[in-house]
Amino acid sequence: MVMKFNESYLGLEKEICDEIRDWSAYALEEKSPDFNRFSPCPYAKNTWEDHKVSIVFKYSASYQPLYNLISLFDDTSDLVLLVDLKYPDSDYFHTHLFELNDAIADGDFGDKDLWLMGFHPEDEANELIDDGTFEPHVETSYAMIFIQRLAKLHEASEKLASLGYYDRYTGNYDISSIREKRSELYGRLKNG
Repeated sequence: MVMKFNESYLGLEKEICDEIRDWSAYALEEKSPDFNRFSPCPYAKNTWEDHKVSIVFKYSASYQPLYNLISLFDDTSDLVLLVDLKYPDSDYFHTHLFELNDAIADGDFGDKDLWLMGFHPEDEANELIDDGTFEPHVETSYAMIFIQRLAKLHEASEKLASLGYYDRYTGNYDISSIREKRSELYGRLKNG
């Protein structure tokens, strides 16, 4: 995967990358009683430390950069994070990602073993993950789209479920519907 950065935005890109990394350490990597003594994202810290996260930036309303990342996903990274600086409203954003997950499962991008998940600045905060005390580094708002291997993510989720990871999850974030959809697409992947 080749990543190109817009030279005129390089300073902002670095600040956003630093903010994302710092937020991950602050909100995702520390153990929490709300996740049965696991961190909110048990694999985040190692993924960062193993340099298996790529961050790419999107500056236009077009989703072509996302489609390219999906088509070119090559396992160089475990997580490709697309920072969307020209995002639509939250409903369209999430609906589009939901539809893209189905299109991926249908083979429209070639590789069926991918999963997209997004965070939009208009989304309600998940208080179990971030208590609202993290200080952002930039004033610029952005959406994020996470691209990962479906099978790897699903299998890790099932393992965590068996260890009680989801037992006390009570936030506004509807994890059960996401897990159901991911499980459905994983079943389609495994059963052809």
